[in-house]
Amino acid sequence: MLLSGIFPPITTPFYPDGEVYYKKLEANVERYSRTPVAGIVVQGSTGEAILLSDQERRDVLKAALAAAAPNKVMIAGTGIESAHETLRLIEYAAQLGYDAAMVRTPHYYKRQMLPANLLAFYRTVADRSALPIIVYNFPQATGYDIPAEVVIELASHPNIAAIKESSGNLDKVKTMIEGTRNINIKRQATVTETFEAVTPRMLKAAAAESEKQSRELVSVASLAGPTRSAGVSPAFEQVSPPVHNAIVTKLSSSAVTVVGKLKTRQKEVGFQVMVGAAHQLEPSLGLGAVGAILALACPAPTACYEIYAALKDGDNALAREKQERIKLAAQRVVGELGVPGVKYAMDLNGYYGGPSRLPFLPLSGQQKAEIEKLMAGIKS
Repeated sequence: MLLSGIFPPITTPFYPDGEVYYKKLEANVERYSRTPVAGIVVQGSTGEAILLSDQERRDVLKAALAAAAPNKVMIAGTGIESAHETLRLIEYAAQLGYDAAMVRTPHYYKRQMLPANLLAFYRTVADRSALPIIVYNFPQATGYDIPAEVVIELASHPNIAAIKESSGNLDKVKTMIEGTRNINIKRQATVTETFEAVTPRMLKAAAAESEKQSRELVSVASLAGPTRSAGVSPAFEQVSPPVHNAIVTKLSSSAVTVVGKLKTRQKEVGFQVMVGAAHQLEPSLGLGAVGAILALACPAPTACYEIYAALKDGDNALAREKQERIKLAAQRVVGELGVPGVKYAMDLNGYYGGPSRLPFLPLSGQQKAEIEKLMAGIKS
């Protein structure tokens, strides 16, 4: 699966009493679906997943996927401390139709989180998972930083597709990119003609839409009744044949497969490094990161995407300019004020942020004023 582009790790909206506000969750997802982001991460750190019950996690995963556009890559945050519980949540996400699972590093028993433990954990999860696995490293929250050498070793597993590296350590990002570049395992990813991601869920939706249109055409043809050709006597009348759209067509000459209206091709991809530090997005992409899962993309998906798009177009100067525009907001709003800061920035930019659950506290008036100043002019 191709993981290029920008992904917001969406927040979980709450009512003032702390209950999950599903209508606002759906509204946020519908709006993200209209932005240029490549996909959406549900139940990551910004989603306060660790503060939700198991049933709430499942309900949030279900509601978010139902509200998302079919052309967005959907990633489920499924990391729980044990491999057993992680696999249970992955299985549920797979049943819903998610495209990949993002698995946070186990970290509670830090002294025992040796390379052998992490290798066994991720290999076991990847062996049994129906979804491609994205390793998720967030040492600022977990207090554990998975070594680059362990990631490079895990990259050879055929079902471990990527890492989200949120440490902000550019040297580590560079080491992982260089260390995984020549991994023998190469994966075939389905992409569009413009090399955007296509997942099994997207193919299923395209085929279903094509089948629906075919049924509608058949229905219209049958309502029209028998047709009579000029000069043909009634005795030789024939009923018009049903009209069928080809659901899947293989165009071997151009290596293009047509599924409904979706034209796809195959692209070889290796292990993919994604980053989670918005204030270092431009240099990270410059080193070879394929994309990013950014908390700042929750209130400002377009501003983050513009950095990625500028680099993709080869305009490095514009990318640096747009990076500078979001740098302070990324460092202060996300890095220091955390989820409450992200949610207030969302409120400013037309999304529903709302309150966070304890132990998060409400922002002060001074903090809100600071966020308003930092977010001024940053596109949503």
